[in-house]
Amino acid sequence: MDPSKKPSTRTRRPNTAQESEEKQFEEMTLHIDRVARVVKGGRRFRFRALVVVGDKKGQVGIGSAKGADVTLAVTKATEVAKKHLISVNLYNDTIPHEVDAKVSGSNILLIPARPGTGLIAGGVVRSVLESAGVKNILSKSIGSSNKTNTAYATIKALSELVPASKWVNKNKAAKKETKKAAPKAKAELKG
Repeated sequence: MDPSKKPSTRTRRPNTAQESEEKQFEEMTLHIDRVARVVKGGRRFRFRALVVVGDKKGQVGIGSAKGADVTLAVTKATEVAKKHLISVNLYNDTIPHEVDAKVSGSNILLIPARPGTGLIAGGVVRSVLESAGVKNILSKSIGSSNKTNTAYATIKALSELVPASKWVNKNKAAKKETKKAAPKAKAELKG
């Protein structure tokens, strides 16, 4: 090395946009399968990954993808999950109402629970609910135990939730109006 040339003292800065995106969402690998495709010379093996991505504040997404090796499959599935994020309507760390959803042979029932109950769910359903930020819930998986269908059924159930503000206040307001209108109607009949 030539002594007249000084080595570069510049250091590379890490890509902060990429780091902040990674910190924003927590990813969890739910299932990895080895799948085979039969061709003329034999079988070609690949891997399929099922990944859930969530921020634990009401956003969750799920993705499934195939790749030549496990890391490639997980990376692809994570990108798919980030593209398909949904917003979950939470109410006091639980869901606003009971909901069920069916995907293929998997049927999921989600029931809101009181504070302190915890996550009463197992397997894939528990991971999806944790990623969404639900802390108190009861769940029951009915039918098929296929992890992919169960995960998609859970996402479908969460996407069908209606916020409490859209259905609770309307009923209360309607009852109050009928109570106010009843005395006026009686007074009009008497007078």
